Amino acid sequence: MAKFTPHPSAVRNHLLAALPSEVLAQLLPRMQPVALNLREVLHVAEAAIEAVHFVEAGWVSMVARLQDGLSAEVGLAGREGMVGLPLVFGVETSDVEALVQGPGTALRMEARAFRHALDEHSSLRALLFRYGEFMRAQLTQTAACNGNHGLEQRLARWLLMSHDRAGSDQFTMTHEFMAIMLCVHRPTVTIAARLLQRAGLIRYGSGTITVVDRPGLEAAACECHGVVRRQYLRLLG
Repeated sequence: MAKFTPHPSAVRNHLLAALPSEVLAQLLPRMQPVALNLREVLHVAEAAIEAVHFVEAGWVSMVARLQDGLSAEVGLAGREGMVGLPLVFGVETSDVEALVQGPGTALRMEARAFRHALDEHSSLRALLFRYGEFMRAQLTQTAACNGNHGLEQRLARWLLMSHDRAGSDQFTMTHEFMAIMLCVHRPTVTIAARLLQRAGLIRYGSGTITVVDRPGLEAAACECHGVVRRQYLRLLG
């Protein structure tokens, strides 16, 4: 069966869309459109990264797993970015797990083909270096946020980040998953979500979150969401 190659004009990933058209035209035949299924693991910690994924819809969490069984989200990638960033810097493995948090689609490129593409196209390499700096800034801000801001603010920020990438006001989300991402116990995140719902900012039930009042949710969040968005605009525009 012939391999399907998306037309350059149909590409929804912001990084790929920012490339010169002639570079993108050479890269797309090496990519395969794939589905991103909820809770699918794209790469595990300390194992070889087999492919990179340029997200087109949905989003993927970078999750740090601790020895005591707890987990914490330390980064998030949607259609503004990619998964498999260590390969850009010549590192074969990652110290975090890449877990699909919002189902969607991506363009997948095998690791070997990706390394060749980096060698061939300086524009791709330069763009992904800037994206790497953005992800470093996101990680730094997340660490500062987790250490200094209350759970309700952190939950509001995290819901905003998910809303940015969902393409809809309603998206799949359970309290269990929110607790994993925020590294807290489920009853604690349930209380925070209830407060946001009582304020009329969100609705939740049956494993879904609906953002009812986006400006209100932004006001309830800490400054970290805006800081990270400004960093992205500064680096990648």
